[in-house]
Amino acid sequence: MNVHQHARMTVHGRVLLVKRVRAQGWRVAAAAQAAGVSERTAYKWLARHRAGGERMLHDRSSAPARCRHRLPAETVAAIERLRRERLTGPAIARKLGMARSTVGAVLRRLGLGRLQALDPKPPAVRYERERPGELIHLDTKKLGRIARPSHRVTGNRRDRVKGIGWDYVHVAIDDASRLAYTEILQSERKEDATAFLERALAFFAAHGVGVERVMTDNGNAYRSQLFGALVAKAGLRHIRTRPYTPKTNGKAERFIQTSLREWAYAQTYQTSAERAHAMQPWITSYNHLRPHSALGGHPPVTRLNNLLGFDT
Repeated sequence: MNVHQHARMTVHGRVLLVKRVRAQGWRVAAAAQAAGVSERTAYKWLARHRAGGERMLHDRSSAPARCRHRLPAETVAAIERLRRERLTGPAIARKLGMARSTVGAVLRRLGLGRLQALDPKPPAVRYERERPGELIHLDTKKLGRIARPSHRVTGNRRDRVKGIGWDYVHVAIDDASRLAYTEILQSERKEDATAFLERALAFFAAHGVGVERVMTDNGNAYRSQLFGALVAKAGLRHIRTRPYTPKTNGKAERFIQTSLREWAYAQTYQTSAERAHAMQPWITSYNHLRPHSALGGHPPVTRLNNLLGFDT
């Protein structure tokens, strides 16, 4: 029910007015006064009720019953047919001798304003490795450094901070258990990315996980000879994501979004050092305490121990 903001009565009030007059014998003037409306309004609702019952006490649509400029159904069908042949809006307008704005309005109303709407979305391919370490997802996220609370916090444009640079959050997450390892480094260049992978492998080894494969995007650091040499030395298989398809590395992308929401942007930090200091307690909680919906409400360490056959 969409009642006008200045309406004195809802549908229930109209029903009560009609009931008082027709069932309880109230005078129309008395019922109108009790409802806080004029007698004319009361007579209007009584007449509607007599014409069609209680359903007539609902608000009527404000859409016109007739529109002399409405396009014929055949024209709308022709626009849709041509669109499904992948013609552009201007091409359809020229072919049918219509205004481009009219064709554009029809296409938007049909939900075909963009050509990509013609292609059905491919079904989501969800997978999960069986063994811990069978696949480790790697990724990075760039965060602006914090010198002091800026205009986004204070609301004052004079507090803007420019040119302070970036911090780079490197993440590694196990596909099977979702056990995660993170570091904040000065860059996403090959030296930092390679050193991070080496420390991440040591972290997973300390938890009894032998890494077999790593998945990364096609960034320069991950395609470098330095990174490739470490991958070969560790006996790993390097899998790269499909270009311009971040969902291929979806578990890392999802973990980054969670970390932004629950750590990086969860509160106002005074400095970058304060934000960095808060990262380790959060990642420890993520691995050991935080329920994970994809793991049946269990934290990653519990899932890891179950997969490795340890007593939890």
